[in-house]
Amino acid sequence: MAQSKTLNAANLEALGAARLAELLMAISKGNAEAQRQLRLALAGRGGAGETARAVTKQLVRIGSAKTWLNWQKIKPLLAELEVQRRAILDVVAPTDPAEAFELLWRLVGCAEGVLARSDDGSGRLSEAFQTAVRDLGTLAQRAGLPPEALANRAFQALAVDEHGVWGELVPILAPQLGTAGLLILREAVQAWQAEPLAASPGSKRQVVAWSSAGPIHADEVRSRHRKHMASLILQQVADALGDVDGFIGQFDAPARKMPAVAAAIARRLLGAGRLPEAWAAVERVDARQREQAPVEWEDARLDVLEALGRSDEAQAFRWERFTTTLSATHLHAYLRKLPDFDDVEAEQRAMAHALVFKDVHQSLEFLVTWPDLRRASELVLSRTQALDGDLYELLSPASDALDSRHPLAAMLLRRAIIDFTLGTARSSRYKHAAQHLRDCRDAAGRVEDFGSIPDHAAYERALRTAHGRKAGFWQEVDRLG
Repeated sequence: MAQSKTLNAANLEALGAARLAELLMAISKGNAEAQRQLRLALAGRGGAGETARAVTKQLVRIGSAKTWLNWQKIKPLLAELEVQRRAILDVVAPTDPAEAFELLWRLVGCAEGVLARSDDGSGRLSEAFQTAVRDLGTLAQRAGLPPEALANRAFQALAVDEHGVWGELVPILAPQLGTAGLLILREAVQAWQAEPLAASPGSKRQVVAWSSAGPIHADEVRSRHRKHMASLILQQVADALGDVDGFIGQFDAPARKMPAVAAAIARRLLGAGRLPEAWAAVERVDARQREQAPVEWEDARLDVLEALGRSDEAQAFRWERFTTTLSATHLHAYLRKLPDFDDVEAEQRAMAHALVFKDVHQSLEFLVTWPDLRRASELVLSRTQALDGDLYELLSPASDALDSRHPLAAMLLRRAIIDFTLGTARSSRYKHAAQHLRDCRDAAGRVEDFGSIPDHAAYERALRTAHGRKAGFWQEVDRLG
């Protein structure tokens, strides 16, 4: 009997069509989203053409709307966009992929207007449109769209893409564009890149911002945006064509010295088997920039060294990066390449280095996550005064990790958070600080020897003396018991 009440398709089907229709009418009353889904389902009974007309009607409504979209209105719009996308893919695409492509293109075309009248701080609207873009590639292939027309259409969309929703269009359409379409697109972008922007007369130039060098004009911003967009598109076209030199050509000499760019270039040269050039690419980065280089550059350099057969240098680089940054990734890779037993000694050497690393918080994070909780406890006990209690997002989980086997160290981390919270009167954190105090009280009975550190009773008395007037905190403490 209980199974008949389980909410599943089989049990709902047993209710019968009439009862389900009544329920759907009741549930959808006052729910515009549900009503639109039902109308689309009804339209689907008339075939792909009827669904296409219903979708078109809704997309026209979305694209022509003018009202501002606050955070409350974004959620229903997201649901509406997904309803239309699914109708296109599930109902129209199986029998008419060309029409489905047109509808989906139109849906993405709504992005500029929608994003211009909304605050998309979460990025959810942009992601919804980008999801629709990803579906275009398969539809283009199934519909057998002509590469020349597709290339021209892609260029027109990319050239006016102010919000980046079409950003991955080139690799998505590349299989259908083929070499011929990609070359057409490249030619169009190069012409657009070279085309001069009409500048307004000097006295009428619109100032949009100011810098230390003076005013920044709207036409300058447009020019920089066009240059940037054209370069990105040409990079993608080059990748799709397997044109390594075309990709490299999008960066001037100063840009090629930037770690991220150097890594991207080296990756492509490595893939093409051009190893000496790949090494030269990663080595263009100067010593100062290497200190702050992203992991992509480090990984590219290591892969090039390994490809060149310079494994000893690669190992030395891994160790150097670990000692400089406490990168667990580089240490794991370093240890994996050592002979048996040598890795044990090297790991102990690495842990000893982490224990005295200049940044106590970076050291704590590394030792807890490695994990080496014994040394993490030793670190906390020896460098308590250096702990920043404001870093609760690090200290709190670290205290939880240490709590069972190293309760004294866990207590000291929690005390650091409590002291900072009360010392700076962060009332919004009082509830959490009270819980930390409760955790300290619970852990106190498991500490065998406090040594020179005040026990919990002494610590709490000192807190009441120093912060007894912070009633909000003590109310939270009393509430927890």
